[in-house]
Order: sequence, then C-alpha cells, then structure tokens
Amino acid sequence: MKVHILVALLLRAQGALGDPPRALTGREQAWAAAMIERSDNDAANALWEAAGGEAGMRTACHRLGLTRTEPHPAGRWGLSTTTATDQLRLLRAVYEPGPGGGLTPSARARVRELMRRVVPAQRWGVTAAAPAGAASATAVPEVKNGWLPRTATGLWVINSVGRVTVDGRAWLLAVLSDGHATREAGVAAVEDAARAAVRALTRREGPREGSRREDRGAARDRRRAGRPPDPAAGAGGAG
Repeated sequence: MKVHILVALLLRAQGALGDPPRALTGREQAWAAAMIERSDNDAANALWEAAGGEAGMRTACHRLGLTRTEPHPAGRWGLSTTTATDQLRLLRAVYEPGPGGGLTPSARARVRELMRRVVPAQRWGVTAAAPAGAASATAVPEVKNGWLPRTATGLWVINSVGRVTVDGRAWLLAVLSDGHATREAGVAAVEDAARAAVRALTRREGPREGSRREDRGAARDRRRAGRPPDPAAGAGGAG
C-alpha cells in the first residue's frame, strides 16, 4: 500500500486530483524516503493524510483505474485490500507514460529511485526472479514489500511488487499472499511465485535477439488462507 500512498500524494501535488499544484515539502520528501526505503509506518501515516486520507486514496484509485482496491475507511492503510491486477496497474502508472492526468516523468522517476534504494534487509520478494549478481547500473531491481501478521490468527500476509530485469527483459511483478504460518515461509512462497511467473512468461514469449523488452507484467494473487500462492500470471505486450 505504501507505493500507492506515494503515488496518490504525487498525483495530488501535481494537481491531478483536483487540488492546486504544489511542490512536495521537505518533510514530505523525507517521509517518502523513509516510507519506501525503510517501510516506516509513521511516515506512511503522515503521507496518507497528506494524500487526502481515504477520500484522496479513492480519488487516486479512480484516476489510475484501480477498480478492486479498497482504502481502509478508518485510515488503517495496512488493512486496505487490493488485487495483483490492480497492483500491476499501479506499477504501470509508475513505469509507463500515461494519458493526461497521469504521473509526470519526474514523479515517476522519484518513485523508481526510492524503490531502487530500499534497504538490503527488505530487498526480498520479487527481486528473487532476477538472477543473482545480474544487476547493473541500469537494471537494479526496484521493489517494495509489505508484511503483517493477522491479529486474529497470527498468520502472515506477505506482499511484494516491483520491477526486475531478466536476460535483458524488464518485468513488472506483483505477488500478494496470506495465510502463512511464519514470515519466512511467506517470503519463500512469494519468491517462488515470482520466479515461476518469469520462467513461465519467458517460455511463452520465447527469445528475441536484439530487441529491447520493457515493462512486462506478471501477477500472482492468492486469497485462501493456509496455502502457498496459486499460480496465475499475465503479461503486457511487446515493447
């Protein structure tokens, strides 16, 4: 949800949600860095309000076409609901030039830079789909993860979204899961799903010598407690 909060804030600041355009304050910029790079919850609380709270988040959902995302009505953003498909739409708003009213190039670059700078301890998840040691200055995996134990059951919700490059092809990945007995088991399941998605889509599309592949999408979504993520994948068109 934290990428969504940042995108909503940036849309609001650039005047795309009905407010007068303005620059982010220094404090908002610091909160954005803390929220994405270190997953700071206090920063997320502050930026949820700066983005307009539930109403602002819903307006952003409408602008971005996130039809199955429900911001929490009481501001408990960690309990908001979404789908892998909506998360891919959100990622495309960050990585692809959109129609009028979308994020500006500088706003998209800001989100991507923060996702590249996520601290090492939180760089698990969809980044597992990229071969170890394959990152270069132009292909650093960009990621944001979320994790939460359910109060009622103690079972873990583990989510991961981002962009990885494999064999010169860029993929957008979203993996949502819950019902894990431990955080570690959830992370392992999410990483297995990300790797499986890229393998399946790479086999389906086949090699293309000399072509530049940009912003593919692969989704993993799972909603039944007590099981690892079920396979389900989708891909964008060739670039």
